[in-house]
Amino acid sequence: MLRLYRLKNYNFRLVFWLLIISGMGVALVGSAMESLQTRQIFGVLLGVTAMIIISLIDYSWILNFYWFIYIFNSLLLLFVRLFGDTTGGATRWLEIAGFRFQPTEPAKIMLILFFARLLMDHENDLNTVRTIFLSVVLLALPLALVLIQPDLKNTIMIVAVFCLLMYVAGLSYKIIGGTILVIIPLVIIYLVLVTQTDLPIIQDYQKKRVMAFFYPDDEQYQDSNTQQDNSIIAIGSGQLRGKGLKNNEVSANNGNFVSQIQTDFIFAVAGEELGFVGSAALIILEFLISIECIVTSRKAKDLSGTLICCGVGSVIALQSFINICVATGLFPNTGTPLPFVSYGLTSLVSLYIGAGFVLNVGLQNRTYPGGEKT
Repeated sequence: MLRLYRLKNYNFRLVFWLLIISGMGVALVGSAMESLQTRQIFGVLLGVTAMIIISLIDYSWILNFYWFIYIFNSLLLLFVRLFGDTTGGATRWLEIAGFRFQPTEPAKIMLILFFARLLMDHENDLNTVRTIFLSVVLLALPLALVLIQPDLKNTIMIVAVFCLLMYVAGLSYKIIGGTILVIIPLVIIYLVLVTQTDLPIIQDYQKKRVMAFFYPDDEQYQDSNTQQDNSIIAIGSGQLRGKGLKNNEVSANNGNFVSQIQTDFIFAVAGEELGFVGSAALIILEFLISIECIVTSRKAKDLSGTLICCGVGSVIALQSFINICVATGLFPNTGTPLPFVSYGLTSLVSLYIGAGFVLNVGLQNRTYPGGEKT
């Protein structure tokens, strides 16, 4: 389980980027809502501790329990459905022993671990109907449990990460091309049904957000655009260098000009208070962290290590992309945290655990797969 590793193989560069962006996150959360800053610091410390511990445990040993990981993850999501707390019409939170958390966040990491081992075991027959069908069926259960919360954004996120894992594992381009040819018409039909009919395909609030994105000038949907419009104003008001943290001008922090600024719209706080320079720094850091995951994947000792790194990197990259696009009005409004920056201890610690697995993959690269067991 525990191994002796060469210190020079430890990716301190990745750790450095994570600490820098988490420090910026603590500052921005404190500026957005000072009462949450201490909890955010605690989340960073807990996440870093978990990352270090995970980074020193042989990921191959952990993957031996991949079926247990899958069952445990499915049970957590099922418990959310049966016993979860409902907030704003969605049941996404679970409270155990006084600790309240969102199981969907660690679910993304656990599903990456599960499919990393499953796809490695089926590496030689990945393109057979049996393996593809098995993978899709095993994805369907946790995916359905996330969708019915309802949590459409994380449902799409999980599907996207699954598709990327299948691609990296070596899925045939013929199958990929055929799937794309089927998916594109379905997406078009779905959007037509959402925007042109009254069929109950999605929740009312989700439909309003989609309609507001396609018809921003329609008066009946303008209320749904207010949050994003104000976010854009706040970001633009920061200009090049920003107004400084905890400013008292007309801002994202003043008078609830932008709601959920400590979580989904933390980038509005960054744009206004740190300006273009600070916002660009956040984007570059998220990019560098994702790139480190990809670079590590290319040095992995086996396919499962490659899939873990690509999976974690894709979650960070996709969530960053979606969060920033929503804050700047390029995507319909959807609540997605900015990795390592937004307030949310479940998401923060889960991502640090994912980073811990990436670090362990890096310690067991092709030139040095690990030392003797201790």
